[in-house]
Amino acid sequence: MQLFRVVTVLLLSAALAACATDDPNQRAKMGAAIGAVTGAVIGNQTDTGRTGRVVGAIAGAAAGASIGKYMDDQEKEMQQQLAEEQRRHEIELERVREDTLKLNLSSEVSFDFDSAALKPSFYPTLDKLADVISQYDRTTVTVVGHTDSRGSAEYNQRLSERRAQAVADYLARHGVDYSRIRVEGRGESEPRADNSTEAGRQLNRRVEIFLRTIPE
Repeated sequence: MQLFRVVTVLLLSAALAACATDDPNQRAKMGAAIGAVTGAVIGNQTDTGRTGRVVGAIAGAAAGASIGKYMDDQEKEMQQQLAEEQRRHEIELERVREDTLKLNLSSEVSFDFDSAALKPSFYPTLDKLADVISQYDRTTVTVVGHTDSRGSAEYNQRLSERRAQAVADYLARHGVDYSRIRVEGRGESEPRADNSTEAGRQLNRRVEIFLRTIPE
């Protein structure tokens, strides 16, 4: 038990140190440290001997490092392929967790007002997105539609679902395995900004795509 506590403290210290540096491999190291702690905990619960804890820590570290590196590579590729769209504020890309990327697609460039039909001018952007997702086959794709508050809640819910479905269908037609895709509509229930202004409503009309790693 004493060895387990020491290993856990050391690994958590390494994780905190990784957060405080500008190391380019910071996320992978952070994932390894967190994975190691998780593995050690699991090993401690499933094996009363020291071997289980050590093996669990090693396995967890390997899994965490693998996920961190995989997502680092995918994020880098997304940044490169979608640099122009980000410059024009058509897409926002954010690493929300070690295993999750979030893309925010502006409805102003992807859909006409009150429509769930994708604008043809947005096809090249979705082509780039589909190409990158197809290359990273350990990624699940959750497409979530949102609206502003104009109109009834029921109508907005259906519109958000149809817009999310339109994006999902396009990705599936362009190389992304549909079994990896999940679609959700959240209507007007999760605004990013104040719906009383046009600027706020514009921010609220969006489709979000969450890319999450499937652990090996």
